[in-house]
Amino acid sequence: MQVPGPFEYDRATSVEHAIGLLERRGDAARLIAGGHSLLPMMKLRLADVEYLIDINDLHDELGYVAVEPGVVRLGALTRHRELLESDELAAVLPIFRDAERVIADPVVRNRGTIGGSLCQADPSEDLSAVCSCLDAECVVRNGSGQRVVPMAEFHRGPYETAVGDGEMLVEVRIPLHSQSSSAFEKVERRAGDWAVVSAAAAVTMADGVIADARIGFAAVGPHTVVIPAVSELLRGGTPGDQLYERAGALAAEHCEPTTDMRGTADYKRHLVRELTRRTLRRSVRRIADGRS
Repeated sequence: MQVPGPFEYDRATSVEHAIGLLERRGDAARLIAGGHSLLPMMKLRLADVEYLIDINDLHDELGYVAVEPGVVRLGALTRHRELLESDELAAVLPIFRDAERVIADPVVRNRGTIGGSLCQADPSEDLSAVCSCLDAECVVRNGSGQRVVPMAEFHRGPYETAVGDGEMLVEVRIPLHSQSSSAFEKVERRAGDWAVVSAAAAVTMADGVIADARIGFAAVGPHTVVIPAVSELLRGGTPGDQLYERAGALAAEHCEPTTDMRGTADYKRHLVRELTRRTLRRSVRRIADGRS
């Protein structure tokens, strides 16, 4: 029988209350919202948590999708289901609906949050790949104010983030660009499973060529991967299968997958090549079709 170790529990009533509890308890405390990753780790004794702070009552404060000129703001307690069902979000960042359709199952999507997904920092986490390719920023608050951490600096390694003791992630900000779109692809062994490989692409066009492009990958190394060399290759290029093929080959060369129960390293590199082509092709097609 899997039983977690003993822990104390409190239920926060506001962001300030939660931060105050975190400051008093230090590294012994963990926040919980959906809990679909943390609770199993506690039951397996992979996470030693002495003090659990439930922040579900903060959804009215931190659960929102705000599409504004030049930026999308997502509250850290926005549920996966809310990201999936937001037509306003899908209109400007269709990648979220792509990803949320294949994340876990309805039970997880009804309770799990974007903040929990990013703070778990699992190398196979799909929304980490999405937010990395979108060049997102994470707003982290503490008792004296807040700071903004680029997504490229938010994950410091497997299950480790830039959020320190006495701090919590409160918002994710994503810049919007004209003539841009995005797409997500995932290969999994069964519906709702962790990715064998997933890829997320964001492309911006100008005068018929690719002005900028970023591709994020999950499950191909010790953390979510964005490969600068692939972006450099794509900038200034004319969209087409030949360019996508070169980008996929370069991405496979630069990633570091390992052989495990989900597949061999060579198989995962093959998926990196293929999913790179697919996400780039779909992103560019969406721009041509007038879909952001």
